[in-house]
Amino acid sequence: MNKEDYFISCFNSKNIGDDAAIVDGWIISKDAFFENVHFKRNWFSLEEIAYKSMIINISDSIAMNAMPIYALLAVALPSSLSKVDIKNLHKGFDKAAKEFGIEIIGGDTVSNIKLDITVTILAKSKNPLRRVGLKAGHLMAHTGNLGTSKKALANLLKNVYANKKSRFFCPVLRQDFISKTQSVLSSGMDISDGLFSDLAKLSKANHLGYSFKKKIPKCIGCSGEEYEMLISFSPRHKKKMQRLAKASRLELNIFAKAQRTNYKSKCKAHHF
Repeated sequence: MNKEDYFISCFNSKNIGDDAAIVDGWIISKDAFFENVHFKRNWFSLEEIAYKSMIINISDSIAMNAMPIYALLAVALPSSLSKVDIKNLHKGFDKAAKEFGIEIIGGDTVSNIKLDITVTILAKSKNPLRRVGLKAGHLMAHTGNLGTSKKALANLLKNVYANKKSRFFCPVLRQDFISKTQSVLSSGMDISDGLFSDLAKLSKANHLGYSFKKKIPKCIGCSGEEYEMLISFSPRHKKKMQRLAKASRLELNIFAKAQRTNYKSKCKAHHF
C-alpha cells in the first residue's frame, strides 16, 4: 500500500470511497494542483494552469453524474507574481467556472514560494453514479482514447515538444454522455490516476477482478490525468451504450469483463 492509500485508510468515514463525498444531498470534492508536483510553470500559461486546476476538480462531479454549482479556491501565490499575472489566473478560473455554470463563492489566499492551488467543488445530483455497484459479468469500458497524457508528460520531462491537444493539456469531460447513460451504468469514475490504477479502486470497492479482451500496453494503462470515464454496465445494455456513444460522437472502448478474481495494478503511484 502506497503512502497516499495508507493515509486515506487512516480515516473511517462512510463518505470516503467515491470521486466525491455525498453529504446531506451535496456532492463535495477537493483536489490539489501543486507546482512541481502536478505541473511546472514553463509548461503552461497562468491562465491554463488555473483552468486545468478547475477542470480536474469539476471532473469528479461529472464522474458522479452531478451538476457542479459552487467552487471554493485556496491559492498559494508566489510573491513574484504581478497583478497582470494574477489577472491571468483569474481568467482561467473564470473560464472553467462559466463553462459549467459554477459560482466561485470564496476560499483563501496565502503567500508562498511556488504556485499551489486547491479547489473544492459543491455539486448536486438526483442519481449519483458511484464506484460500488459493479457485478460479475458486467462489461468494463472507457470513453475516448488513452495514452496521450503520459506521452505528453514524457516529452515535457525531456524538454521536447508536447502536443497541446493532449489530454494532459486539454481534459475533455463527458458530462452529456454520463447524464444520458447513468440509468444503465452499474459503476463509474474518472480516469485520473491511470486506467490500471483506477481499475484497482473499482476492484477494491466491489471485491472483483477482470478478464481482459486483449492485453493493454502499460503506456496506455498507466497514463494518468486522462479524465476520460471508466464505466461498467450489464451485457444486455451493450447495444444501447454503443448507440448512445455513437449519437454523442464518442468512442466507447469495451475492454474487459468483471469476474470473481483478484486484480492488482501494474502502475507505479506517482505524478512525475
